[in-house]
Amino acid sequence: MRIESLLDDGASDYRRVDARQRELHARIADGDETDALMLVEFDHVYTAGSSTRPDDVPDDEVPVVKIDRGGSVTYHGPGQLVAYPLIRVHGRQDVVAYVRALEAAVIATIAEYGVVGERVAGRTGVWIVRPGEPDRKLCAIGVRFARRTTMHGLALNVRTDLGGFGRIVPCGIRDAGVVSLDELGVRTDLAEVAERLVPHLRRELARFRAPEAAPHAPADPGAPGAPEPITVPAAAAAAAEPNEAQ
Repeated sequence: MRIESLLDDGASDYRRVDARQRELHARIADGDETDALMLVEFDHVYTAGSSTRPDDVPDDEVPVVKIDRGGSVTYHGPGQLVAYPLIRVHGRQDVVAYVRALEAAVIATIAEYGVVGERVAGRTGVWIVRPGEPDRKLCAIGVRFARRTTMHGLALNVRTDLGGFGRIVPCGIRDAGVVSLDELGVRTDLAEVAERLVPHLRRELARFRAPEAAPHAPADPGAPGAPEPITVPAAAAAAAEPNEAQ
């Protein structure tokens, strides 16, 4: 799995990176490019997945970008490590198993820093769970399968300014919070975390990757298009599609 890192660029524009993701996705789905893993840090942006509800963004002046992943609204910004695996899937397209694999990779990564990450029943992502405290999400996950090829991925809060989450209901979950590695006492940077994360992603995602000789996927009229700028709540989306998860 080839690594395409944009971390040296600093905080990148979401639309520019999304266009590159879609270009790579199309080429990988067509068999013209090998599987890739994009690593990026975004400038401030809110993205709304397919299950976003009007009250997930209480302030209707918050501009968000509607995208074709599962899940609700989330925040991306400086200090957050975003990883987009773009792989042609071999065999059954099990979105839930794929999401569990992403979670496992993150849990293994943060364990190297002495941080115990957990799964929470009924909730996607990696969480910090402590007795007597609300659960706090450390890593959000939202994906899509299109033309047997994955897109979108995970967002791990490393040194993120968590105030960016204050204008939304992160992932549509009202009884939980968010947290970063920095807030948990881990002093590191995105490049160092990425270096630790990549081997775990390679291991966990190996079983999903198609052999090089696998037949190419046919064209899909539902292939992903460019993101649409909206202001929630006016354009809240419906429930997640079967090929999406968050």
